[in-house]
Amino acid sequence: MPSTPIQTTIIGSYPFPAWLEFASQNLSEFGEADILEMQEDAVTAAIHDQVEAGLDVISDGEQSRLDFNLSFYGYLQGIQQNKSVKRRWGPPAHDQRGKHQITQTLSAPNGLGVVDEFKRLQHLAPAGPILKASVPGPFTLSGRLVPNEEYPDRYAITEALIPIVRRELVDLVAAGCTEITVDEPSMSCYAYKSDTKRFVDIFNRTVEAVYGQCRLSTHLCFGNYKGHSVGYRKMAPMFPDFLDFKVNEMHVEMANREFMEIEAIEQIGQRMDVAVGIVDVKSYYIETVQDIKDRIQLCLEYVSPDRLSVAPDCGLSQTARWASRQKLQNMVAGAHEMRP
Repeated sequence: MPSTPIQTTIIGSYPFPAWLEFASQNLSEFGEADILEMQEDAVTAAIHDQVEAGLDVISDGEQSRLDFNLSFYGYLQGIQQNKSVKRRWGPPAHDQRGKHQITQTLSAPNGLGVVDEFKRLQHLAPAGPILKASVPGPFTLSGRLVPNEEYPDRYAITEALIPIVRRELVDLVAAGCTEITVDEPSMSCYAYKSDTKRFVDIFNRTVEAVYGQCRLSTHLCFGNYKGHSVGYRKMAPMFPDFLDFKVNEMHVEMANREFMEIEAIEQIGQRMDVAVGIVDVKSYYIETVQDIKDRIQLCLEYVSPDRLSVAPDCGLSQTARWASRQKLQNMVAGAHEMRP
């Protein structure tokens, strides 16, 4: 169970400072030491905002995942970055993101970089908050890789990624990480047209080595590319199968869907803790403290306070920093007022 009733947490990502947005588009202008300094400064800023808001659980804001060369795909060997995209102009959507060609057997001899991120967070964070690390699940990670002869479909690519992600999780626990989120939004996006039991098998084989050794959660959402959803936004197709995920906590987005299917958290809460997205990261309406209290009261109709955490719907990377700050501050204030 959460260490605190109605615990306040974050999914993982946080807005880049404006200067980091600029720098990430011009990395060739910086030396290796410059980039390391930027990453540490940006993580320090993300920690500051989260601690100032009063969150119980914080992350590094994923501030060091700057671009292809410093994201998860930059750690994978056996792929070649594909810079071409299907569509460059017009309203933002997922077809404006490039996919990467697989050129040989997939491997990640130096891991996926999350352990180093967590160690930086350990070094910079003050005592008090719980420190969370977020790792992409293998099915979600497979989405930007193009099948080939060795890996003829997305499931074959996923199978190759399972041991890579599993090793990252094991190494995180060894580094002292006690709170890990395995992000699998692709599973929730495609649940309506896929074999959900197969998804559960993939997930559980990925996390089996660390289940019971840390507080393990998963984040399920319907996408947030530049503030837009991508998936069929109904939770019903996920259940009851997703209740068999080996996790201590399941996070579901609710605020941007006006709490449609809120009753689903009752069945989640019977099997595990539930983190409810009560702040809409796709909207620039700033939820008031009273809004937060009303939403928590709604959640408490279905789950007890000791089973409930509250969070933004998704990561905050697509929401301006000024809005993210205020949303988090009001979320924490409302949660504190609702604690028993």
